Amino acid sequence: MCGAIDNMVELPGGVFRMGSDQHYPEERPAHKVRVGPFRIDATPVTNREFSRFVEATGYVTSAERPARAEDYPGADPALLAPASVVFAKTPGPVDLRNHFQWWRYIAGADWRHPLGPDSSIRDKGDHPVVHVAIEDALAYAQWCGKDLPSEAEWEFAARGGREDDSEFAWGDELVPEGRYMANFWQGDFPWQNLGSDGHEGTSPVGSFPANGYGLYDMIGNVWEWTTDWYQTHDQLPGKPCCTLENPRGGTLENSADPRNAVAIPRRVMKGGSHLCAPNYCRRYRPAARMAQPVDTSTCHVGFRCIIRV
Repeated sequence: MCGAIDNMVELPGGVFRMGSDQHYPEERPAHKVRVGPFRIDATPVTNREFSRFVEATGYVTSAERPARAEDYPGADPALLAPASVVFAKTPGPVDLRNHFQWWRYIAGADWRHPLGPDSSIRDKGDHPVVHVAIEDALAYAQWCGKDLPSEAEWEFAARGGREDDSEFAWGDELVPEGRYMANFWQGDFPWQNLGSDGHEGTSPVGSFPANGYGLYDMIGNVWEWTTDWYQTHDQLPGKPCCTLENPRGGTLENSADPRNAVAIPRRVMKGGSHLCAPNYCRRYRPAARMAQPVDTSTCHVGFRCIIRV
């Protein structure tokens, strides 16, 4: 069956300070939030767990299906073939403002073939599943009788019970006493990966220390989907003086970016990934957040599930 209930950690819920006033603009303002009790998977969903779901249901992920031409008017038909987004190191330093230099849209890339059609997940059963869009993650969760966490639930869990404003889930030092606490990029992104933490790419779940709640890989390894539609924190309902109760962020209407020619709705993903680096995307922190288009799967996005008590 799916990830077992006994592999979940029961959290009591409570009040915490969500977001950050010290980092990226989309994390501001920090604000008090209360979440109810819930159980959450101790690790991200793995390739082994996701393969059981596919074998039991015959489910086909969005990356394995051709895109519908009516959803992308005027698109090159070749780009409608089953495909997904894969990271490729550059040969040397590049302008970090242009992310198209290291992302490739590759036909045949999917959860079984994370780096392209010639790759496989053989010997990677305990790595987090990737190339899953939000609809794929929700389908798995429903099959398990679970759900995806809201952004607030996810961040509460990632903080591990810490009540201070530590930058990271484990304190204020990225590598305390030389010990790597999460799978992130070491070296100059996107061309030099030193692999000082022992991994280049995804790592087996549980390879790094658990947080204060006994949860693994909440930071680094892969980004994780949440149920929340993306909006900035200053759009949240309520007043700065008051604690928000179990907030659910955004709506479908305000999740699309009007600056895009084709506005694709976006959901919040959390936690950073193995591609987050000190010189680029310092989002290996509980407060960090990103807006991910709902039609997009990549080689560094996965998920974990919850059950609300």
